[in-house]
Amino acid sequence: MTSPLSTPTELRPTAEQQRVLERIEQQRERLRARRAARVQLLAMAGGHERAAGGMDESLALRAVGFAREHPLALAALAGVAIAAGPHKLMRWVGVVLPLLLRLGR
Repeated sequence: MTSPLSTPTELRPTAEQQRVLERIEQQRERLRARRAARVQLLAMAGGHERAAGGMDESLALRAVGFAREHPLALAALAGVAIAAGPHKLMRWVGVVLPLLLRLGR
């Protein structure tokens, strides 16, 4: 006496279901490859950042790094810039930008 639940039944997907399963598998392969490439890139970049120590990086790269590490400071700076208005902002950029470029050398 075997019950219908205990007998193994072989389920075969329809053609449409098989196409969906194949697309899912392709997507998983792409994600695995992307994840592996990202891990490799981060490993290479991590060694480079430690070796450079931030001194050999360009001003733009250092600014982006600062923005990523300090988003609240960047938001506060943007708020001050908006409150100051475009005329004062351009005047201060004219004063501060040459100083920053000298520091970058």
